[in-house]
Amino acid sequence: MGFKSLMSLPPATPDSAGVQPLAAGFAPASEADWAALVQKTLKGESVESLTRRTIEGLPIQPLYQQAAPAAFAPKTAAGWDIRTLVRNPTAVGANVEALQDLANGAVSTLIRIDPEGAEGVAVGSAEGLAQVLDGVLLDVAPVALDAGFLGARAADWLAAAAKGAPSAPLALHMDPLSAFARGGASPGPMEAHLIACAGVGARLAEPYPKATLFLASGRVAHEAGGGEALELAVAAAAALAYAKALTRAALPHGQAFERIVLGLALDADYFLTIAKLRAARVVWSKIAGACGVDWPAKIEARSSGRMLTRADAWNNMIRLTAAGLAGAAGGADAVVLGTFTDALGAPTAFARRQARNTQLILMEEANLGRVADPAAGCAYLETLTDELARAAWDRFQAIEAAGGLIAALESGLVAREVEAARAELRTRIAQRQLKVLGVTDFAPTEERPAPVASFTPTQVSAPSPRLPGPDSHCPPLEPIRLEDLA
Repeated sequence: MGFKSLMSLPPATPDSAGVQPLAAGFAPASEADWAALVQKTLKGESVESLTRRTIEGLPIQPLYQQAAPAAFAPKTAAGWDIRTLVRNPTAVGANVEALQDLANGAVSTLIRIDPEGAEGVAVGSAEGLAQVLDGVLLDVAPVALDAGFLGARAADWLAAAAKGAPSAPLALHMDPLSAFARGGASPGPMEAHLIACAGVGARLAEPYPKATLFLASGRVAHEAGGGEALELAVAAAAALAYAKALTRAALPHGQAFERIVLGLALDADYFLTIAKLRAARVVWSKIAGACGVDWPAKIEARSSGRMLTRADAWNNMIRLTAAGLAGAAGGADAVVLGTFTDALGAPTAFARRQARNTQLILMEEANLGRVADPAAGCAYLETLTDELARAAWDRFQAIEAAGGLIAALESGLVAREVEAARAELRTRIAQRQLKVLGVTDFAPTEERPAPVASFTPTQVSAPSPRLPGPDSHCPPLEPIRLEDLA
């Protein structure tokens, strides 16, 4: 329609409700009209050539008609928990960072524990963790843990720190399955680790009724190169394994599901990530419903490490902002954004401030937390949510048919799926279908180094996580970076 014909349209008049129909006077557009315009633009190529596919082969069409809403209950609480990762190797330094984050807008902290001080805070005792948390009001500022095979010990340390605050919403985040999958071995039988963690969880459930006990995470599959459906399936299988362990430890069935948090990754592909988070609620609802439990999923989402680059690391700010948007719009209950220098080394105060303020701007200025489910009604995202949920359910059933997540890891079932997805990523990067900004495209003409912090190596003694019996083994799901596949 040209400018003159547009000007000749009669002015729109408000209806009885006072709403002015802006499209009045325009002929309704049909799918055939759209296809004709597209065909003209494509110059001989088929409309099907516009269809993209996820790493696992799910189609993403160029146009979607009305789709039925996915069957899940969206998160109803406004906003989300702005959670910051604390990994300064010294207890004193970690305490300073935690207090600074909480004073400057963070709602909660995630304490990564590593007695060797290489990947987290060098803590090996209840006294050491108490030093990290000195001055933190645990009943108003939730603390989450990331302690690998020391998870059961660390849970007791955190419980001791919260002794005077029984209503503290602690996130113990025991997750031995992720530690096993990532490292490829366990210090003692994996089943024994599940039993030990469940015993600690069941013991702490009564004195800390608001505490969550396990983190059922699929991030280990994502960081190794796996696709979205596999990540969801691993998280679902881990959740079921942890729920069974808690039930065997005499925790009531309903409480077992209430005390489990799903862990997922936030990627810069925000539409796909939004659909993944929504699909996680669909899968959780199906599993919980089959077990006779009516409890909505609780999701902690952390930004993807594999998407971050060492080359031109300043671009990581864009990736992290997109990931944060996806977490907010996808309905994550807690969001952990990494820093833009994570691929290079330890973050400076500036990098930590950027990570924290990105979330604050998304929440307070962009107001992304004001709508419960902003993707609802979008045919594209509703369809993609449904397709991801179905694909994840198929993979979850395959894992369970193999004997559960431990058996599926040991047999290499999960590793083979990850390797297939990683190969597809490598092919797409090589064919320039998947671009890595600053690496494969728009590489900087001059070096722009990003600052990183340096710390004196710190190491403390810690109890051994080893349990009696032979070690379990599986093909390790080692983390990758997309820039290394280029």
